[in-house]
Amino acid sequence: MIAVSEPRRAEAVVLVLHGGASRRDDPRVSPTQLSVLRMIPIAQRVAKADRRRLAVYRLLNSTRGWATGHTPVDDVHWAIDQLADGFGSGLPVGLVGHSLGGRAAILAADRPEVRSVVALNPWVYPADGDVDLTGRRVLVVHGSDDRIATPDRSAAAARRLSRTADVSFVSVTGGKHAMLRRGREFERLAADFSAATLLDDRTPRGVVAQALAGESTIQI
Repeated sequence: MIAVSEPRRAEAVVLVLHGGASRRDDPRVSPTQLSVLRMIPIAQRVAKADRRRLAVYRLLNSTRGWATGHTPVDDVHWAIDQLADGFGSGLPVGLVGHSLGGRAAILAADRPEVRSVVALNPWVYPADGDVDLTGRRVLVVHGSDDRIATPDRSAAAARRLSRTADVSFVSVTGGKHAMLRRGREFERLAADFSAATLLDDRTPRGVVAQALAGESTIQI
């Protein structure tokens, strides 16, 4: 894990998860690959939401892609165990993931430590929404012009998740998979939602307030 913010008296921890397809020639994750680098501004924006109380870490997966024997979900479980050793088991955890990292965030969120999830352009199957996330708050954010991870499949998973969790789906008009177009919207939503759900005294505004109020589909 790479530390982005480590306040002395953290009240919550956010774990930021990257995506990235597999490569047969080299399964290792490089810290300079684009799928990893695109999460740096996300993590920095989350940390900026409250540097005194939010600890923020970026996770580098042990391998690229999504293999049958070992998936990014396994890496998330390892990371949460490490965080529990460092901060104690009572600290709430938020997961923020992009693409396959968004899928890993959803599937690992049944851990008791996890309070909230932000899935950014998640590469998911509708059946991923069958995980029981009772008590969690989930925000799925998807660019309308994403041609790699389709918004329709993401929305279907969000609807199934809503059977157990508080889920909102935000459509970012013109947003594409890499989150370069309208990137500040993705960053802002990830940061504001994480802070509002992990720090109880935060007063959410705008889209995040709508999401927490239970609006199922929001377009921006």
